Amino acid sequence: MFQSFKDFLADLTGAPAALTPAERTQRLQLAAAVLLVEVVRADGTLAASERAAALAALRARFDLAPQALEELLAHAEDSARSAYDYQQFTGRINDAFTHDDKVRLVEALWQVAYADAHIDAHEHHAISKIAGLLHVTHGEYIAAKMRAKAAAPAGQLLSQQ
Repeated sequence: MFQSFKDFLADLTGAPAALTPAERTQRLQLAAAVLLVEVVRADGTLAASERAAALAALRARFDLAPQALEELLAHAEDSARSAYDYQQFTGRINDAFTHDDKVRLVEALWQVAYADAHIDAHEHHAISKIAGLLHVTHGEYIAAKMRAKAAAPAGQLLSQQ
């Protein structure tokens, strides 16, 4: 809790510029992980399949050991519970990711949503809002959704929007 407050104060004062490259990398990894966790949490259930999809997305993006991935996701779950908006996380991603990386992140968000074979309206809304904050166009957003849907195991999708 105190670390989150310190991060909040650092963001207000502009202190992030004083971060080491390793600290910036950790904050960026946490930002991406929190956005994935927000999709896991969006439908009110914490499905193991969605959590596994979030871990897979983090593994694909960041070169981290399995234990470090678990720790990152656990920290993201804690941070997501205390987050007041998405902008603190999307801002970090906008500063560091290329546009193509942001589109791939939106696709990963959809993969998490599809992982439990049901797209909830809250998941749809969360991904739409995050994509907008990442400046992903509507066409790119839809294409990412369709790629994630196509990658979902055949016969797994029960309900979609």
